[in-house]
Amino acid sequence: MRRISAVMISIGAGAWCVSSLAVAENPLGAYIGAGVGESDVRADTRIFSNDGHFDEHHGAWKAIAGIRPISPLGVELEYIDFGNPTTKPTNTSLGAATGAGAKAITIFGLGYLPLPVPFLDLYGKLGIARLHSTSTAIGPIPFCPASFTPCLTPILSQSDWSTNFAYGAGVQGKIGVLAVRAEYERIDASAGNPDILSVGVTWTF
Repeated sequence: MRRISAVMISIGAGAWCVSSLAVAENPLGAYIGAGVGESDVRADTRIFSNDGHFDEHHGAWKAIAGIRPISPLGVELEYIDFGNPTTKPTNTSLGAATGAGAKAITIFGLGYLPLPVPFLDLYGKLGIARLHSTSTAIGPIPFCPASFTPCLTPILSQSDWSTNFAYGAGVQGKIGVLAVRAEYERIDASAGNPDILSVGVTWTF
């Protein structure tokens, strides 16, 4: 019994030493990661009618770098590619094919809820995003026959940079130096509010 207790104490002491060493080597809790998911890209593309609001889903991805110097607070830098969805006109003589895209560099402050479960985190995110939005519309030349598709020609292409408020929330489960997360993020922009629902993995140094 004493021998078993001594072994258990040795294992516990070893785990504590490894944990302390990891903290000492990475005092800021630095980590990197990536995620994939589905985005909703929105834009104002009113060209041929008053009803020109673009709102489409697309595959998206992001890269993450962050620090968590203390348990309740952290900071993350992200690059998010929301994708470039497009739509096609139902009538090429009257309608317009449109497309929109969004990419952003964001910096978030993270607040973690104090949970009694050490391997689980719930958190909220507030930050600033530098958003690059693009929109393109392709429509017919006036009086072009509907069957003559070469008449379709690009008539508008816009590209805008803006700085906007960003926010989100997520949950993650930790397994050693790895964490698996699911989160929602949105950028509040006047030309459209792109958002992303994603799953990702981070690795702490």
